Amino acid sequence: EVVVLSLLAYPLLRSLALQLHSAVTGSSLPGTHSIAFVNCLNEQIARDVARAIMDKKLAACVNILPRSSALYFWKGELEESTEILLLVTTRTSKIGELSDYVRSIHPFEIPEIISLPIDQGNPLYLRWIEENVPRD
Repeated sequence: EVVVLSLLAYPLLRSLALQLHSAVTGSSLPGTHSIAFVNCLNEQIARDVARAIMDKKLAACVNILPRSSALYFWKGELEESTEILLLVTTRTSKIGELSDYVRSIHPFEIPEIISLPIDQGNPLYLRWIEENVPRD
């Protein structure tokens, strides 16, 4: 019973520690924020997915990058296509929810949804992310 309570308390303790660190140092810990990559077939789909992400407040910003070429294996065959790439700036704690949501609205059978933690950055920008993406 004590183990279960301590496991339930861990996310709360971690959250409090992160808030205390931020308040004392004026900066966030590496990995608190992430950039997610989401591929889209065309610009209209990219705009629709980006707008949906923003409407759900799952990101502080979504950049829509111009058309690029992609080579990939699909069902054993080498394919080539063009894609639009979304760069989604968010809290790392939102990546799971973001991934689930994008999979639910994305037309691809297996959309690319990957993320990388932000190790360092402009402290004011990182704070802006926190102000615009609600905590869990």
